[in-house]
Amino acid sequence: MTGLAGIALGRVYAGDLLTRLLLGAAVGSVLVSVAARRLRSWLVAPLSVLALAGYTALALRVAAQRADLPGGLGQLVVDAAGNGVARLLTAMIPVEPTPDTVLVPLVATWLAGLAGAEVALRAGRVLLGFLPPTLLYAGAVYVVGPNADPVLWPTLAFAGLAAIGLAVTGGTAPPGADGDLTTEARTALRTTRTVTTAAGLAVVVGLVALLAPVVAGQVDGRPADPRRYVEPPRVETLDENPLIRISGWALNPERKLLDVAVDGASPTAAPAADAGPPEPGSDEVRLRLAVLSDYDGVTWRVGATYRNAGRVLPAVEPAPGSRLDTVRQEITVADLSGRLLPAVATPREVDGARVAYDPATGTLIRPDGLTPGLRYTVTSVRERPDLNLIATADVPAGDAVSRELRVADGVPDPMRRLAAQLAEENGAPYARAAAIEQFLAEHYRVVADAPSGHAYPNLNFFLFGPRNAGGQRGTSEQFAAAFAVLGRLTGLPTRVVVGFSTSGSGPVRAADAFAWPEVLFDGLGWVAFDPLPRPDDEPRPVEEDFRPTPEEPPPSEVPEPTVEPTATPPAVAAPPRRESTGTPVAVLVGGGSAALLLLVAAVLAVLVAARRTLTRRRLGRGDPAQRIAGAWREVTDALRLAGQPVGGDLAATEVAAHARRLVVDGTPDQDETTTPTAASPVEELAALVNRVTFAPDGADDDAATHAGRIATDYGRELRSAQPRWRRVLWPVHPGPLRWRP
Repeated sequence: MTGLAGIALGRVYAGDLLTRLLLGAAVGSVLVSVAARRLRSWLVAPLSVLALAGYTALALRVAAQRADLPGGLGQLVVDAAGNGVARLLTAMIPVEPTPDTVLVPLVATWLAGLAGAEVALRAGRVLLGFLPPTLLYAGAVYVVGPNADPVLWPTLAFAGLAAIGLAVTGGTAPPGADGDLTTEARTALRTTRTVTTAAGLAVVVGLVALLAPVVAGQVDGRPADPRRYVEPPRVETLDENPLIRISGWALNPERKLLDVAVDGASPTAAPAADAGPPEPGSDEVRLRLAVLSDYDGVTWRVGATYRNAGRVLPAVEPAPGSRLDTVRQEITVADLSGRLLPAVATPREVDGARVAYDPATGTLIRPDGLTPGLRYTVTSVRERPDLNLIATADVPAGDAVSRELRVADGVPDPMRRLAAQLAEENGAPYARAAAIEQFLAEHYRVVADAPSGHAYPNLNFFLFGPRNAGGQRGTSEQFAAAFAVLGRLTGLPTRVVVGFSTSGSGPVRAADAFAWPEVLFDGLGWVAFDPLPRPDDEPRPVEEDFRPTPEEPPPSEVPEPTVEPTATPPAVAAPPRRESTGTPVAVLVGGGSAALLLLVAAVLAVLVAARRTLTRRRLGRGDPAQRIAGAWREVTDALRLAGQPVGGDLAATEVAAHARRLVVDGTPDQDETTTPTAASPVEELAALVNRVTFAPDGADDDAATHAGRIATDYGRELRSAQPRWRRVLWPVHPGPLRWRP
């Protein structure tokens, strides 16, 4: 009965290793109790625990070797003991039998076998002895939850074994046990037995009749998943929105991020669904870094729920009629930071790194983060649908794709009119997608120095801004984001993918990073599009093909008379012209403009004065701890003014490192190749902030004055590194007056 719990739990594990290990634990625990049944009871538990320790060490070693995990046995045991429960409940289905996912079920099985055998054999309480295996079996079924088919034959076998055990061990009265009783006493005893047996049978039948409908009603119900109560691995901002890294990579094209060797990516005449529409025969391979499906009008995000996974990842059902290619990649991390792991879609096996996986987006992360020199191997199944069917394919709708169809409030009116124009001229879904792709490719230019940003205002400026002011030019970030938003406005489920392009083997540099949009079609799955212009094409002005809706219809013309007048009408004298007695229009316009300029100047002067007063109050009032905190507020406000705000989840030292990179490297996502030998002034300020946070009396006036000087110098240096328009608006920006710490 204890071993059957291992069979029930093994349904969510990859392979049969866990089932065999738990069967061994069940047999071993019961055999120890049987062999030691003649010993004193207090000796059995220590003896069984020693046997458990030996068996556990052997089982964890076997699981580690099967999973190719490095490290000694002691390190594996400590890690499994500290993270066993969390990793078991956050692991991706199927769960790989590694030491941390095996330890808890193995120990629970051994203890259940020990408790059941001791109660049933030594105490003779067979029914009570069935309780530990029953609890173990129920726990295994609960842990599996809705992640496997109903367990039928193990449950029937468990109930059958319980019935057999009760029947075999049920004692009968020995012959002559009631021989000394009188006839009246014997009759009364038999009557009592009959009545109690009938009453017990009636109670059992009543319980069956009462509970059977309830139990039967639960058969088709979906059990609760205990994994929803456990927090899955989280990622940082750069991993949640890697789209913002495109501009930084574009400015450093020679920076080596990865080394890749790809096997099985042979050229084909049919473009891959995950590789966009390359020319026939192209051997381009695209490594996906992240799939972004959520857009709130400001930021595209992955929005993934990651689960710890083993080497084998859950299979994804391919589109009907698709061709599947197995692609094996050996990837070595060079200068890529974060937690996201690049891989060809769709990954099925991962070796060399402990990963977490989101099957909805196909995104991989390494919870421990990427480090230079990390080498891992991914085996992917690349899907190639029959794109000959795409011209007539429809797109899904409804709640299943609400995430990919959602359009946040605040869409600029020109974008809505452009989407309506493209949809009006193209009825079929593919025709709409192709029209958006062609419009972007023909009217816009790819540049490396375009600023990052894909919020509605950024996209509106990218699409309709004047060329001489920086509009109508951008990186693949703006092209992919604009395509996805315009597609959603026309009813297409879209998403944005960030990744790298490689020819198959060799280094992957920052210049190979780009973003592309994808559209979901019925029967085909996600199909990528390429809205980037061809290298030698000269973009046409947007005004040639985008027809703004006129504000007022043109006046109707009066038809010309068809009959000539018979007589010339008499001339009528014009009315005398009146002299204007009011204020001239020029004076009104000039006075109004002057008043408006004076009002704007007054508002700007008030903002400048308020900002200076705020800075003086922060740096000059209060005790030293308050002044140091005010200096830190000046630094964080400067980061916001520079368009690089920091999240509230970062420590002061992390914020300082982020701030230092902005003035040293110029981009927030640049990784430092060497660690500086001396702390920067901002990091000194972060140390002061940490000191006064935990010891408010740990700073004096000199430290507070030094902190104010650091904040002032950093704000001046950061402002000088900004574009001209930011430098002009810096002292009059009202944000610091209303921003909360």
